[in-house]
Amino acid sequence: MHAETEAVRAVGERLELTDEQMIQIFLGGYHRPNTVRNYRRALLEFRLFIGSKPFKEVTWHDMERFKTSLLSGNETRKPLSPSAIASLIAPLRSFFKWGSDANIGLFAHNPASRVRLPRVQVTSGHHYLTQGELTRLLEHLRGKGAREWLMALNMAILGLRVSELTQIKWGDFMTDPSESAVWLSIVNGKGGKSRQVKVPEALWKLLNDPAIREKLKHRGLKAEESHRVFPISSRQVERIIVRACRECGIGKKVTPHWLRHTNATMALLHGASLQQVQHTLGHTQINTTQRYLHTVELMKKNAPDFVAESMRHLLDQALS
Repeated sequence: MHAETEAVRAVGERLELTDEQMIQIFLGGYHRPNTVRNYRRALLEFRLFIGSKPFKEVTWHDMERFKTSLLSGNETRKPLSPSAIASLIAPLRSFFKWGSDANIGLFAHNPASRVRLPRVQVTSGHHYLTQGELTRLLEHLRGKGAREWLMALNMAILGLRVSELTQIKWGDFMTDPSESAVWLSIVNGKGGKSRQVKVPEALWKLLNDPAIREKLKHRGLKAEESHRVFPISSRQVERIIVRACRECGIGKKVTPHWLRHTNATMALLHGASLQQVQHTLGHTQINTTQRYLHTVELMKKNAPDFVAESMRHLLDQALS
């Protein structure tokens, strides 16, 4: 961030930055291709909306008019869903917050500071596989090949995002000083954040098994430290998981991200703390992790179970 700030200052001393130059410098602080692409799309769409007005003159009213236009739609586009609107507003809030920072000084104020994101209904509570479904999927993928099976295993056990899975290098695995555990370094996760995820011994033995390594090599996957473990695209992973679910009879509209939801749900269900799950998944806010807790609480013994137990003799008589 210090180098980025100095770059902005240096350029600003020589000339007035254009909107495009501001966008370029802002996006220079991000490294994930998906983030850069999505943020650029949001910024360019907003710039098209405000017409000839430069970013330096944008007001809160401009931001609200843009949000309203997304909600109501127009002759060329249908109204967007709250989640789609949030994906366009959030980058703008980050951009104007960055540019109005005292050390950056591109904007005199932050016009997005009071712009609220639309309320997005949380639906991920139901986006998980049952233990039986996960077992069926993994067994099916194992029959397909080592690569497909190991990709699903890593997502389900380590709670990885697809983009994180496809960026793992063999050199990202490390043994701790006591040599009691292996850890995976997630470099440049969501929001550019990094974290360490503990790799269970059984999973590491599989990844490190000579026979499995040999099978991976047959697919052109080298095991050198600088090489990716799964050098394919996120889209390819999605196609593999979707097709496998369909082939093994899972009727849900599963995506690879469901394996991450499944990880969080199972971890909490079997005794992991919220903080442990938060760290593993890389959530910045504990509130994001807490949404899984509601699902887990519903799975546990609930009020109807206690009532049924008190009436068990009646139920048993009805079945006899």
